[in-house]
Order: sequence, then structure tokens, then C-alpha cells
Amino acid sequence: MRWARARLGLLAGERGSALVEFVFIAVVVFVPLVYVLAGFSAVQRGVFASTAAAREAGRAMGTAPDPVTGAARAQAAARLAVQDQSVDAGDVVVGYAPAGAGCDAAGGYAPTLTPGEEFTICVTVTVRIPLLPEFVDANTATGEFAVERDRYVDA
Repeated sequence: MRWARARLGLLAGERGSALVEFVFIAVVVFVPLVYVLAGFSAVQRGVFASTAAAREAGRAMGTAPDPVTGAARAQAAARLAVQDQSVDAGDVVVGYAPAGAGCDAAGGYAPTLTPGEEFTICVTVTVRIPLLPEFVDANTATGEFAVERDRYVDA
């Protein structure tokens, strides 16, 4: 019993140290953890935005009566889909690629919207990570959607 009292006497001078240790661990562990989670959610939001924008732009382009109207509709649909994910719509790039080619080939192809035509629409969105400077824009997400025009269209 005497040993226990002596032991408790030694510990009496460390009152409040648990609070200091908790605050230290909270700052060292939890703050970076919250930042990493915020960064991952921003990247995931950008990926969702790019895939949704590609799908909606593909639908708009695939049902358009002519290529000029289709390009305008595709751009507007992509911007709306990106805004729905709370991503800046100013950094949206819509491109087209031949069927079977990936989004690496996007840019030099222009769909003609003939009956039965197949092409790929690619939407690239710049993902902004929280608390990083504005000029850091190397993070992009690209969504692609395969479009096939209906073969049986009224002439």
C-alpha cells in the first residue's frame, strides 16, 4: 500500500499532461488527416464531374441536328454537369476523338453527325486542391463517352 501511495505521489505532478498530449496529437495527426481527406474529395469530385460532363455532352452532341449546334449544346451540357459537382466550370475542355481512339487523340477530329457515325467525346476538368496556389493546375480529370448516332434518322 505504501508503494502505491508513493507511486501516486510521483504522478501528482503530472496533472494536465494528458490534455497537452491530446492537443499535440490532434495538431500533428488530425489536421494533416483532414487536409488529405479534403484533397482526396476534391480529386474525386473532379473525376465525377468529368465523367458526368462527358456523358451529358455526348448525349447533347449525339442528338443535335448539325455539328455547330451539337458543339454548342455539348459545351453547355458539360458546363452544367461540372457545375452540379461544385467544380469551376471555367476549366472545362471538350474534345472529340474518332471511335476506338482514346482521349489522347482528341482535338484533331470533328464529328460530322452523319447517321451511324461513332466517335468519342472527351471532357477534361482541372481539379483544384484546397490551399494550393492557383497556378498549380497540373491535376486534371478526363472523362470519355462513346457516342453512336442513330442509323435511322429522318432526312
